Amino acid sequence: MKLCVAIPCFFKNVDFCEAIRKCKELGFEFVETYKWKDLDLAEVRKTLDETGVTLLSMCTTEFNLTNPEMREKWLDGLRETCEAAEKLGVKKLITQVGQDTGEPRELQHKSIVDGLRAGAEILEKYDITIMIEPLNTYVNHPGYYLWSAVEGFDIIREVNHKNVKLIFDIYHQQVMEGNIIPNVTKNLDCIAHLHGAGHPGRHEMQSGESDYKNIIAAIDNAGYTGCLGLEYGPLMDPIESLKTAKEIYG
Repeated sequence: MKLCVAIPCFFKNVDFCEAIRKCKELGFEFVETYKWKDLDLAEVRKTLDETGVTLLSMCTTEFNLTNPEMREKWLDGLRETCEAAEKLGVKKLITQVGQDTGEPRELQHKSIVDGLRAGAEILEKYDITIMIEPLNTYVNHPGYYLWSAVEGFDIIREVNHKNVKLIFDIYHQQVMEGNIIPNVTKNLDCIAHLHGAGHPGRHEMQSGESDYKNIIAAIDNAGYTGCLGLEYGPLMDPIESLKTAKEIYG
């Protein structure tokens, strides 16, 4: 398993292209980001090509799949983001499904499935994978709809499209459901990317209750070939934190 650097977590007030170069110096081949609209896409692509670093993922502009009335806005945002992703060579997009609207959960679940099915043609056109993200509601995202990875897997299987997958954030799921290794290894067909952080606190992975060495080994042994994104707020100096993560888990 290779590690991926979530640039916004480690490089505050640093030029994005300079952050890419620094990741390359530290030995990382993959990076990711969230918002892309403030980036100079041509300059970022030039830097990626020069360094050989892959921008693995970024976020869609809209997070509102739970509300069917917002579907066209979400689809418009998907189209716009896919166009930007094509320019950057990005093949994975993260989308949050949105807040719980208060409607019955079965209706919100259906709205998410229908929205993802509606986006499949766009995703096929650009050969890009969308990843829905379950988040924890106890600490970081109160009111968010999709807190359960298990429900997330159900959604992916209902949509049943090769370009629609799930990002499994080990930190969020340690907060909400635990059972990390079985939930990942039994559902690799639904998972396109992983994120990691220590719990509690969402800091370095070695700082919390989860044994990431065992988690990584079990997922590797199950046949996972993707990346684990380092997505945490470092307590250490950010560069030293990345060096340490690579020494322990790389």
